[in-house]
Amino acid sequence: MQKKLHIKKGDTVVVIAGNSKGQKGKVLQVIKEKERAIVEGVNMMKKHTKPNAENPQGGIVETEASIHISNLMVFDGDQATRIGRRMGDNGKLVRYSKKTGKEI
Repeated sequence: MQKKLHIKKGDTVVVIAGNSKGQKGKVLQVIKEKERAIVEGVNMMKKHTKPNAENPQGGIVETEASIHISNLMVFDGDQATRIGRRMGDNGKLVRYSKKTGKEI
C-alpha cells in the first residue's frame, strides 16, 4: 500500500536540499511509486535525442528530471510550510498549512 504524499500536482513548492536548493516551481507530475515529483524549471538535465516527428532536427534537449519528495516543501503564500491533514467542514480530509492554519 502506498502512503499519502504531502505534495500534489499543481502545488507550488520550494526545494530544501540538493543542487537546486532554494528554487521554486510548480509540480507538473507526481510519481507515487518512486516518491518523486517533476517540478517546472527545477533539476534541469540535458538529453540527447534522435531526430523524430516532434523534433526533426534532433540534438540536445533540456528537460526537468524528477526530484525526491523529501527534498520539497509546499510554498504557501510567501513562505514554505509543512502540511497537516484534518477533517474539513464537509467530512473529508483536507490539507492545511501548519504555519498559518489555513486550508490548501
